[in-house]
Amino acid sequence: MKVAFLATDMVEQVELTEPWQAVEGEGWEPELVSLKPGTIQAANHHDKADTFPVDRTLQEADPDQYDALVLPGGVANPDELRTHPEAVSFVRDFFEQGKPVAVICHGPWMLIEAEVVRGRRLTSWPSLRTDIENAGGEWQDEPVVVDNGLVTSRKPDDLEAFCAKLVEEFKEGRHAGQGAAQGTGASR
Repeated sequence: MKVAFLATDMVEQVELTEPWQAVEGEGWEPELVSLKPGTIQAANHHDKADTFPVDRTLQEADPDQYDALVLPGGVANPDELRTHPEAVSFVRDFFEQGKPVAVICHGPWMLIEAEVVRGRRLTSWPSLRTDIENAGGEWQDEPVVVDNGLVTSRKPDDLEAFCAKLVEEFKEGRHAGQGAAQGTGASR
C-alpha cells in the first residue's frame, strides 16, 4: 500500500511523524507530497523543528498512484495548502475515488476547501468547529471520529487513537460512500 502525506512548511512535526511511523509499521510505503521540491520545515507548535525531505511535488504526484491520504495539521500548513488549487484538487480526488483519508488538528481546512465536508461527522482542533459546521459538517468533540473512510482527530494528544483508526480504515480500502458528492456546496 502506498500512502500520500500532503504537507508543507510548518506542519506539526508529531502529526507527521507518528502517522508516518504507523504506516511504516504496517509495511506500507509513505511518501511526502508537497508544493515544492527539497525539504519542508516542521514545527513544534510555534517553534521550528526538524526538516523533512519531499518525495514528490504536487505536480509530480498522481492520486491514482496512492491507496490512502494523510493530512497532518499545524496551523500554517493547511492554511497555506488550501490556497493552492492543485493541493485542493489532490485532496478532492481521494474522495472522488472512495479512498480512505486521515486528517488531524487544523487539517480539516483542506476538507472544507475541497468541499467534501457536507453531511459528514468529523472532529478537528476546536477552533475549526464553526468552519466545519458552516461547510455542512457535523463537528464532534471526540479524540477520533470515523465516517465512511474519513478518519479525523483533534490534536497531538489524540495521536494514539488516530493512528490506530487510520490503520484500520486504510486496511479496509475504498469506501463507496466516500465520494465527493457527500461534500458538494460547501460554504466559502
